[in-house]
Amino acid sequence: MATLAQSVEITHFSGSYAAEDVELLLQPTNVAPTDVATKEKLIQTGKRHYSEMISEERAPDPAYVGVYEKALDAGSKRMANDLARLAQALSREIAGDITLVSLVRAGLPVGVVLKRALKALGRDVAHYGVSIIRDRGIDEQAMRHITARRDPAGVVFVDGWTGKGAIIGELEKSLAGSDVLPRLVVVADPCGRAWLSASGDDWLIPSGILGATVSGLVSRSILNDEIIASGGFHGCLDLVSLSRHDVSRAFVDQIWAQMGLRLLHAEAAVWTDADRARHSAVAQATVGRIVADYSVSNLNRVKPGIAEATRAVLRRMPERVFISDPFDPDLAALVYLATDRGVRLETLHGGIAPYRAVTLIGKAS
Repeated sequence: MATLAQSVEITHFSGSYAAEDVELLLQPTNVAPTDVATKEKLIQTGKRHYSEMISEERAPDPAYVGVYEKALDAGSKRMANDLARLAQALSREIAGDITLVSLVRAGLPVGVVLKRALKALGRDVAHYGVSIIRDRGIDEQAMRHITARRDPAGVVFVDGWTGKGAIIGELEKSLAGSDVLPRLVVVADPCGRAWLSASGDDWLIPSGILGATVSGLVSRSILNDEIIASGGFHGCLDLVSLSRHDVSRAFVDQIWAQMGLRLLHAEAAVWTDADRARHSAVAQATVGRIVADYSVSNLNRVKPGIAEATRAVLRRMPERVFISDPFDPDLAALVYLATDRGVRLETLHGGIAPYRAVTLIGKAS
């Protein structure tokens, strides 16, 4: 992306979020769903890229909603504290206007709360939601739109967590030669690839175990031939059919309310080169051991971290799920899903640190 000079005019779209919380640089589109088994085979045989297809996203059942609510009760205070620390760090590190670019979808709830916090700290802050796709990169049209309106020096990218670090790799490739630095901000960075993180813990971030219903009722992003030909932003489904189950605003409102005075008294998050190096070494060793022990030829089949492991069970066809402790309350959602769907759960000899869960996607036949 050598130049970011051009831009397009759009109608403000914010999904189910309040318009003042975020502007989603996505174009709602219609794509016929592909069943999970067919999608998996097409992806693994290389006949189609995952971003060209999407499967139907169903509403969570009442039992799973209960698991989410317990996760929210247990983790909302920590998330509020972590986001307060991140906001303080961003306010300290960036002298001018701040532009949060949340990576769709997991970055959206994080970015909404960070925008509110930075605004409360008296900063000029804007918040956009943008698509980034493995092997395709970040939406260049969206980045042109942003940098035509905001100072590139104040842009940071927001996500919920890291897994293997593929997204930061995409940012680095996409932004090479541009005025925008690939600075990734996350709540948790177990693989040690983020520019800024509240910690390296693989913990149960409550928003990580839901999909559209905690992310503004948008699907993951879509990039097919029709969308490419349009010259517009990457696409998404506007999942208004799930409105009855939507907790997007309720989630960010609860985290924001929990933040309260924490924001003013929070110490700025610090994530050092030593922190990154330590976590990166352990994460690579664990992923490498799984790849070797289970003869994995495609690294994309390995989904490490509680949130990534959970989402893989929700959206893919997993072969097995490795967990650190079957009685760990932070793994309740994952254990519930795996048990409900008949997916094998096992503990791995030697452990899976720094992760507490890793899903291995099944090999398509």
